[in-house]
Amino acid sequence: MTKPQMNWNFSDRLLFLLSLITCFSSKCCFGSDTITSTEYIKYPATIISNATSFELGWFSPLNSTTQYIGIWYHQVSLKTLVWVANKDTPLNNTSGIFTISNDGNVVILDENNTTIWSSNVTSPTANTTARILDSGNLVLEDPASGFVIWESFKHPSNLFLPSMKLITNKKTQEKLQFTSWKTPSDPSKGNFSLSLDVLNIPEAVIRNYGGNPYWRSGPWNGHTFIGIPEMISVYLVGFNLAIEDQAYYFSISYSNEDQLLYNMVLSPEGNLEQQYWDPSKENWEVSWSAFRTECDYYGVCGVFGVCNANVSPVCSCLTGFKPKDEDEWNRGNWSNGCVRNTPLQCENSSRNNTRVEEDGFLKVELVKVPFLAEWSNSSTSADDCKQECFQNCSCSAYAYENGIGCMIWRRDLFDVQKFESLGANLHLRLAYADLQTINDVRRKSTGIIIAIVIPATLMIFIIAIYFWWRWKAGKNEYSKKGKRLKLRRDDMIGDKSKFEELPLYDYENLAIATHNFDLSNKLGQGGFGPVYKGRLLDGQEIAIKRLSRASNQGYEEFINEVIVISKLQHRNLVQLLGCCIEGEEKMLIYEYLPNLSLDAFIFDSIKQKTLDWRKRFNIIDGIARGLLYLHRDSRLRIIHRDLKASNILLDKDMNPKISDFGMARIFYSNEVQANTNRLVGTYGYMSPEYAMQGQISEKSDVFSFGVLLLEIISGRRNTGFNHHEHALSLLEFAWKLWIEDNLIALIDPTIYESSYYSEILRCIQVGLLCVEESINDRPNALTIVSMLNSEIVDLPLPNQCSFIGRPTQSNGEDPHRHLKKFYVVCNGMRPNGVTQEQINMRAFPFSLKGDAKE
Repeated sequence: MTKPQMNWNFSDRLLFLLSLITCFSSKCCFGSDTITSTEYIKYPATIISNATSFELGWFSPLNSTTQYIGIWYHQVSLKTLVWVANKDTPLNNTSGIFTISNDGNVVILDENNTTIWSSNVTSPTANTTARILDSGNLVLEDPASGFVIWESFKHPSNLFLPSMKLITNKKTQEKLQFTSWKTPSDPSKGNFSLSLDVLNIPEAVIRNYGGNPYWRSGPWNGHTFIGIPEMISVYLVGFNLAIEDQAYYFSISYSNEDQLLYNMVLSPEGNLEQQYWDPSKENWEVSWSAFRTECDYYGVCGVFGVCNANVSPVCSCLTGFKPKDEDEWNRGNWSNGCVRNTPLQCENSSRNNTRVEEDGFLKVELVKVPFLAEWSNSSTSADDCKQECFQNCSCSAYAYENGIGCMIWRRDLFDVQKFESLGANLHLRLAYADLQTINDVRRKSTGIIIAIVIPATLMIFIIAIYFWWRWKAGKNEYSKKGKRLKLRRDDMIGDKSKFEELPLYDYENLAIATHNFDLSNKLGQGGFGPVYKGRLLDGQEIAIKRLSRASNQGYEEFINEVIVISKLQHRNLVQLLGCCIEGEEKMLIYEYLPNLSLDAFIFDSIKQKTLDWRKRFNIIDGIARGLLYLHRDSRLRIIHRDLKASNILLDKDMNPKISDFGMARIFYSNEVQANTNRLVGTYGYMSPEYAMQGQISEKSDVFSFGVLLLEIISGRRNTGFNHHEHALSLLEFAWKLWIEDNLIALIDPTIYESSYYSEILRCIQVGLLCVEESINDRPNALTIVSMLNSEIVDLPLPNQCSFIGRPTQSNGEDPHRHLKKFYVVCNGMRPNGVTQEQINMRAFPFSLKGDAKE
């Protein structure tokens, strides 16, 4: 059979050649994550990131025929756009090209080769390439050096990915913000934007088209936003804030233990929603929303109004204020707000030159504080903050929060919201007459209640006295037979079968000793619960730790402390006298130490003057000897795990005693190191290996001791450094001064004397050795005691610690090694969910301040 021949004319051949060229032009982009001047995207071709997380190409929104270049999730069945290039300049056909132009910019060209969108880099490098990363970021880079010239993360749309950041730079005035789509099918610039407001104290703000606030998060207090009480812990998922050279970086971190995709999106209606992809439903589910109640809208109750979503109507005037327009207010129009019942007395006295009763402050508890707070760096305590506000007649309120410090308001109060829990305490300035009226109303209400309650109580008491007598008789019989604690197994402290019973106290006797736990006998409040001073019938003074039902600590910590400390006897450990367990009540009874805790002295500008160097050295040496006893000399080998200033108590002679063993861990003779999945302790005192991997050893306590030693010498908290200073923590500050040979600047001026200088320097060097990054480089407790007492003459020089690192690269080392460790030591917390991309982008959360426990 003869093979048939194909007879093509010129037009057939030309059509075939054009089809072949078009095919190769489209196909060149498939299977790659990079765009060059010769490898471009022409409809309908796309490119996919290296790990197939994100896809870039042409798309048309729902119910639209216009064409855009965008980035979307590749492995999600529902097409979800995370970035749009030409959102304001769409194409009306499919003839556009996404490529690299001759000047090195990434551009979109229409059918006439006219540029309709460009990255607009003024002087890009020649022969640039554009690459889509697995973070969803499109980067324009120099292929030779890898230097990023432009990135889509710096030009976001409406969706916030975990590795993205809001940036506001007060020095350069750079402000990166997210904008909503106009409609679900129109990605052009909408009516709402999300940015980081850093005029005073940083907070996230959504603004409408006119630039007016629409929603606000409340100020950042170091680990949460005050206006988001349900904000999830940063250990799992949440917002993080880092500050560097007046540049503020706002980011999101996720643990990703559930392997879900998370993001935050600003809707066309102005609502900020946190959402995650549910594979079973093949849809995005909302896990948090900025607008849950009417009170979340900015300023809904007007000036000096307060919004409470749990009452009706939601708006009311702050105490001491009344509606400006009563009729409008009663009709539900609260926009005019409220005015004072009585003008402030300082205003009257300044105008009339007459002496009147002074103004005062009323505490408004658990609120989102008003907008536009001013931060005061001159007030270092709540009392200082109060005095600063009181002395300025224009100050209408103040608040003092750990992690922020002193906030004052010199104008009308706007956008106050009442919460059920986890809010701040606002101190509202009122005239003396209003405060007196409030107190009179409270006394009158109390009198009415007493008049009703006393007769009813008396009747109930007469009826119930018989049953009380029966209960008391049974209780006494129970006491005669002896009480034993019902123990439960706890992997934290091992076998409790060897528990030795302590003397048991009756609840009734303890109530009598404390005048029924009267607030006047309250010594303080810890994670366990309140601590009261008591005096037994024989005159002995005691301290009673009462487990609070709302405490984060519970039965395990209570039993743990009983078991651990009942077996310990040392002059530098607090003495446990007994315990009480009756019904829901669980209490520990200690010796009473009249000078309370160390933090009340070294961090107080007045009291720290009473601690000269000899007293401070005695405290340092005593803590070290107590630690040596715990680690080496006691019957049980104990790792304390929560060594800090507030857990060091002082007796009448200012001798230190280590307290609070609720988090302690017993080590057995053959145990050197252990791991835990339960991270406990206090931010700023945790060692890096404990915060990062949960590794516990003697060197964990040594690290905490090093932090505490430097705090005692400097009189400053490790976590008390604000963003305007040259360091983010005391450890970084001490290391910089060590390198500069300027340690005098570290020493508290109240203790500096030239005759003690060499001894103080020795202690500082010991402190730096204790906070070494490597646990093998840190001394043990025995060596520490010898170093402090000059039994070891020549001390080793401390190595450069991880808390001051900046990315440097030499000899093949990881350039981000120091940044990774800097995050841990400076912040003192475990960075679950921090990805390598976040580390490379330096997206670290702001340091946590205060003694906030997990």
